[in-house]
Parts: sequence; C-alpha cells; structure tokens
Amino acid sequence: MIAVLATLVVLLLGGGSLVWYLLDRDEPPPAADPTRSTAEPAPEEPASPTPPAPTAPAPESSADPRFVKAGQCVRNVGPAGGKPKLLIAPCGPKTYEVLRRFDGQTSGEKDAETKCAKVTGYTNWYFFDSQLDTLDFVLCLKAR
Repeated sequence: MIAVLATLVVLLLGGGSLVWYLLDRDEPPPAADPTRSTAEPAPEEPASPTPPAPTAPAPESSADPRFVKAGQCVRNVGPAGGKPKLLIAPCGPKTYEVLRRFDGQTSGEKDAETKCAKVTGYTNWYFFDSQLDTLDFVLCLKAR
C-alpha cells in the first residue's frame, strides 16, 4: 500500500511539474526576412511607454498580430536590427498594411517568401511558427 501511495505521489508531482513547465515557457519569436534590410520595419518611437506583451492568449480585440486581418495595419516595436515585434495599429506612416494573411502550417522564411511572392505589391513578410501548426500564419505586408 505504501509503495502504491509513493508511486502515485511521484506521478502527480512529475505530471504537475510537466504541466507547469509547458504552460510557463515562452514561444520562440517569429522571424522576418533578414535579406530585406532596406525594407525592414523600423522601430517606432512610442509617445509613452508601452505595456509588456501578455504571456497568455489575448482576446480578439488585442493588438497581438495573431488576430490581424487583411486590410489592417501593424507596426514594428522590436529593436532596430533585431527580430520584429508587430502590434496591430492604426494605418499611417511607419506602419505596414496587411495585404494577405495565410493561416496554417508554415515551414519558415522560404515558405513565407514563396506565399507572399504571389501577392501583388508586398514589400515585407512576417511569419509565426509555433509548435501547434494550427496557430501558424504568414503575413504579406506593404510598407506605408
């Protein structure tokens, strides 16, 4: 009886630790086209400090690019020369209009470039590749 109880405690602690680890870790940041340095989104000087990005899934009204639709605009708030960090923003100078959105599995930069090559007028692309392929997407963008 003691052996069964000890085994049960070990399994519960191990399972709880695994769940905590999986829920607590951050996804790797999405990549953008590093060969387009002249057309890379430039970070915009914020008028006021921006709040940190949420770690939990945000509601659809969020500025998270996971919820952006074609026709909306995004801006890059990432560091200059670093990986882009897009936020949904009102269209204007230093923003990027989403010309087309491809939802579903992406294999990375080459896939994003291939998909956006079919979109007339695009200047940049952005992709998000997660462990769950249903959350992956590619954005074909046009600098404004």
